[in-house]
Amino acid sequence: VQLQASGGGLVQAGGSLRLSCASSRRIFSNNGMGWFRQSPGKEREFVAGITWNGGSKYYSGSVKGRFTISRDNAKNTVYLQMNGLKPEDTAVYYCAAARGSIPGDETNEYRYWGQGTLVTVSS
Repeated sequence: VQLQASGGGLVQAGGSLRLSCASSRRIFSNNGMGWFRQSPGKEREFVAGITWNGGSKYYSGSVKGRFTISRDNAKNTVYLQMNGLKPEDTAVYYCAAARGSIPGDETNEYRYWGQGTLVTVSS
């Protein structure tokens, strides 16, 4: 396994969770990283992305202001801090390593994918 996501769980609306994604150094060091999510019957959608050095961050409109992406290159780990969770945030969350140093918002711009971690937000 080259990307290992963790931190999902069940939380009440308004609560918080922090997702982590550990990677091998070979994948992580020069690559942009992203988080996507997929709920039943829907396509996988971009949530957040971060450049290889953490200098720029990108968010979907639905999570901007509530979620924060960060990375620790010394630990080869990317994080997604999720605050103010809503029932519509319920999904399987995937981390992914971009093909280049800048993360895009399309799935085909990513080369490696984690196995996903389930986030369930109850109302």
